[in-house]
Amino acid sequence: MIIHHPLLGPRDAQEFTYLGDATLIDRPDAMAEGALEAFDAYLHLRDNPAGTHRELWYHEVGDRSWLVVTRDTRTHEITQVELARDVALSKGRGR
Repeated sequence: MIIHHPLLGPRDAQEFTYLGDATLIDRPDAMAEGALEAFDAYLHLRDNPAGTHRELWYHEVGDRSWLVVTRDTRTHEITQVELARDVALSKGRGR
């Protein structure tokens, strides 16, 4: 499988480590009401869809960047690759 890195171009998937559901970017606020329940869900509940899914991948062998890869879990077709930093900033995170 080839991942088209936004900065480095096409890279073999063997250079990356799959890290799971991209919703991990949305870490709960530890000070908010219901934080304990929110963290329980954040740590233990994951979707496992058949079809389009946004995933976190880490470029371990390359520039050590984090990517959000949109991939069809049935066919492994990748439709979008974004820097996780840009995704987090677009949601108001990481400031």
